[in-house]
Amino acid sequence: MTELQAALQHVSGTTLDAQGAANMWAGTTGLDLLGALNARNGTRGVGYLKVLNSVAGLDGTRGEGACAAAIAAL
Repeated sequence: MTELQAALQHVSGTTLDAQGAANMWAGTTGLDLLGALNARNGTRGVGYLKVLNSVAGLDGTRGEGACAAAIAAL
């Protein structure tokens, strides 16, 4: 299991895979992982790093470990 999957399971209260947990958390169905994260964030077409930082409340986190920091904040 990846850190992202574990974080998404935590926030969604499920044991689903990352895509399923993201959809559950976003209140969506059938979206891919990035699509569900964007739906939760109220955006469309935003890349992983930016959307993860946004949903985690870490505006502007950049550089090495930025994704990990965003995931940890979930």
